[in-house]
Amino acid sequence: MPDRIPFNQPFHSDDEYVYIKDAFQRNHVSGNGFYTQLCHSFFEEKYGLGRCFLTTSCTDALEMCALLLDIQKGDEIILPSYTFVSTALAFARQGATLRFVDSCSQHPGMDETQIEEKITRQTKAIVVVHYAGIACNMDYIMEIASRYNLVVIEDAAQCIESDFNGKPLGGIGHLGCFSFHETKNIHCGEGGMLVVNDKKYIARAEKIWEKGTNRAEYFRNQVNKYEWVDTGSSFLPSDILAAMLFAQVQKIDEIQQKRVDSWNRYHSFFSELAKNVSIGIPHIPTYATCNGHLYWLVCASPEERKHLIDFLETRSIHAVFHYQALHSSAYYSSLTKEIEMLPNAELFSERLLRLPLFYELTDNEVDYICDSVSQFFINR
Repeated sequence: MPDRIPFNQPFHSDDEYVYIKDAFQRNHVSGNGFYTQLCHSFFEEKYGLGRCFLTTSCTDALEMCALLLDIQKGDEIILPSYTFVSTALAFARQGATLRFVDSCSQHPGMDETQIEEKITRQTKAIVVVHYAGIACNMDYIMEIASRYNLVVIEDAAQCIESDFNGKPLGGIGHLGCFSFHETKNIHCGEGGMLVVNDKKYIARAEKIWEKGTNRAEYFRNQVNKYEWVDTGSSFLPSDILAAMLFAQVQKIDEIQQKRVDSWNRYHSFFSELAKNVSIGIPHIPTYATCNGHLYWLVCASPEERKHLIDFLETRSIHAVFHYQALHSSAYYSSLTKEIEMLPNAELFSERLLRLPLFYELTDNEVDYICDSVSQFFINR
């Protein structure tokens, strides 16, 4: 038996220390410094994304979207139920009504075919969550948004290095939001990024990012007075965090190769196991790619999932469940009297199990986890 295998182990190399030290030596460790600009350039140039703004979290990037769109009470937002709470909270805090969409039957991602029936005259935006970095059908969604004049926000928290028909996720909708939390493929502990793909939002996004001021324009000598001009908050992260993130992006190809290799090793094994036992495995549509963010299984019942988690724990493997469907949460229930039945989201909430996946995970450990899951089903 190996030492305990954690669910996640944040990647780091010696370069983080080098770049952080350099940030201090440059005497600028607050926001929008040298390393912030390097990160912006990296993401814009490597992936062809729109204007990038590092933030302290993906939650903050989503909150910037809500401010950019002037979301207020009476507006409606369409979003999946099976997602992290931040996807909803950014808009609920502005007073918006949330219109939840169910997951697909084969995949935890949102069922795009349910979006149009949720649209009303009050709808302002569609928030698309690409679960596990696996793309929703963005052509279908963007066509609906165009017909109804709606804004599309991609919650691309898990999507670095993932595509839809060759286009990078987070770079297709009008706005995109990324996470650099420690659980993500690349990270800076806590961090995020807003991507503004629709140019009409760029100037205002910068002001909101700079606490509602024209500070950035002032330092570029574009205005002769530094003042408060709009709403906003302190969304930009320290340049220390940006330096850490810049060290990570230098290793992104290496990180991705290792994670995708581990994902494929899992998938090869469980594709065979699923022929003999009742267990769900990831489904990748033809238009999507896999970025090795997470590997999951879907158990036959909530009880089976609990027993499997407990069994893996006895073998020093830390496997975990994921989201609880937001439409059935206590807080959402306090906001509305109309609770819809979204059976697929509820199913994944009760039955989905995530397996360990991180850069340092060895092939032997993957094989040990696979064998342990197999033993659970064989010995039932």
